[in-house]
Amino acid sequence: MSFPPRRAAVTPVGSDSLLYGPAYFELQSLQSLFSKRTGPDLLRCQRLERPDSSTEDIIHPTSPSPDPRTVAHWCAQSGWPVHPLAPGRKTPAANCRACAQPGHHHSDCPCITNGRWCHGFHAATTDRALIDAWWSTHPAPGVGVACGPAGLVVIDIDAHAVALPPRDKLWPGIPVGDHIDLTGLENGFHTLAVLAALRGTTSPADDEQTLRVRTPSGGLHVWYQAGPGRSWLCSSGSSAGRALAWQVDIRGSGGYIIAPGTTTDQGTYTPLGTCRTPAPLPQWLAHELTRTGHLDKPATESEPPMRKVPPRARQAVIGAGGGRVAAARALETVLAEVASCATATEGTGFSDKLNRAAFTAGGLIASGLLSFDAAEQALSAAAEHARPGQHHRSASIIRSGLSAGARRPLFPGGRP
Repeated sequence: MSFPPRRAAVTPVGSDSLLYGPAYFELQSLQSLFSKRTGPDLLRCQRLERPDSSTEDIIHPTSPSPDPRTVAHWCAQSGWPVHPLAPGRKTPAANCRACAQPGHHHSDCPCITNGRWCHGFHAATTDRALIDAWWSTHPAPGVGVACGPAGLVVIDIDAHAVALPPRDKLWPGIPVGDHIDLTGLENGFHTLAVLAALRGTTSPADDEQTLRVRTPSGGLHVWYQAGPGRSWLCSSGSSAGRALAWQVDIRGSGGYIIAPGTTTDQGTYTPLGTCRTPAPLPQWLAHELTRTGHLDKPATESEPPMRKVPPRARQAVIGAGGGRVAAARALETVLAEVASCATATEGTGFSDKLNRAAFTAGGLIASGLLSFDAAEQALSAAAEHARPGQHHRSASIIRSGLSAGARRPLFPGGRP
């Protein structure tokens, strides 16, 4: 297959034509985009500029480790609700003992209204007094920002040294023929750069007009405003479901992002350049996020949002059969909590939710209202939907939860 020496006309920025035909890459000449694979203008990786040491702002002081409370206040002043992270880690600070119990849900918890940090980003706040109280602990926790309430969408670009996925997972919804040479395509910087080039623009990684934060692992967080009345769903670039591009995660509604200036055991999240304000989301990127299923559809006030259960899990619940409808509904409720973790790769409490679901299923098995096979199938399907490719981890959690729940029979209405 020969390719034209120049790149053909791409879909114009802002166009509503979002569908790509089978020959799209041939017409756009993806090969020409790879013709200069080492050039920094297209395929950037590990070559981002260092922070401007002359920048005077509170998230880039002379000290290499900014004070977390100062970072939290800076975020709050920007209108971004914050919550503590576990010291040295990227995960939310631990729940209290009561909140860690199986079956406990943030919507029914008094801890948040009482000023505790339980339930991660659900407890995020901009209240100065509460921030002072939370970040007066030692060692001081890191800072997480709740993206949805903050009106943010963050493009999380990874640079992991892993093998390429199947071609249909590189740019979901965009076919990549076998004749296309993918030599040089290595990470999220590359996939995002190619996607941007196909849309006739530059990669968000090069956007100096918005807040960009270098991660300790060599990745990049590119912060944007979600837009008036808009919210965007989270996703993982390796997800079998919703995804923008391989090794490009989306942090939005139902998730959180680590604040610039935060230090973990792996290093500091360092802002680049001089811009500290998220710019409006570029129109072309909004179109791509919409095309790939990231645009949130807010429920009406009279209709609370529904968490979808994967079809296989739903079928397994129905398989409980007979007059055990209430038991099946109880299991479906906790399975929906597990399935909801598919919106983000971290910060969703996946392990706790899966353990809670398995604990519930174990109790229903012990009471004779659910078969072991139906329970195991339902739990495994929900776990695979939320965390594809993590079978061994999920299976271990399921076994433990089922075993613990089996010691406490559960009947509709509660345990005796």
